[in-house]
Amino acid sequence: MMPPPDHRQFVVERVLPGSPAHAFRFWAEPDLKRIWAGCHADWEEIENRFAFVPGGQEVVRWRMPDAQEFGVRIHYFEILATQRIVYAYEMALAGRCISASLVTVELIPDGAGTRMRFTEQAAFLDGGDPAARIAGTHDGFDRLVLLMADTHSA
Repeated sequence: MMPPPDHRQFVVERVLPGSPAHAFRFWAEPDLKRIWAGCHADWEEIENRFAFVPGGQEVVRWRMPDAQEFGVRIHYFEILATQRIVYAYEMALAGRCISASLVTVELIPDGAGTRMRFTEQAAFLDGGDPAARIAGTHDGFDRLVLLMADTHSA
């Protein structure tokens, strides 16, 4: 018998350099998003589709060094440029869903920068690791801050 789903909600906030319009680009432009959201250089990308519109989907699948496939499928519900993004996503390992989440990203003017508030409500399935996901989310947003600072000053 599989363990019951582990339901978690977590919030990550970062103050991003630049305006909300600048911050929004890093979610909306696939080449920019790929830089900060990708986290495993040794994984081979085998599929990448990006439709950043309400009702659109983003799908990315990788082959890991051990030959297993890992995938993320995102469905965008609401996109208010420079303000808010609402989406649901699932992660799958070897074709089996290991988590499903609802996410709200808020981009709030904060002085010369933008306060990004990321709220995720997740169901971790079959013994998934919430601590690793939360840590990975923090790591990704640390990469986002650095990338935005480099791009903003250029």
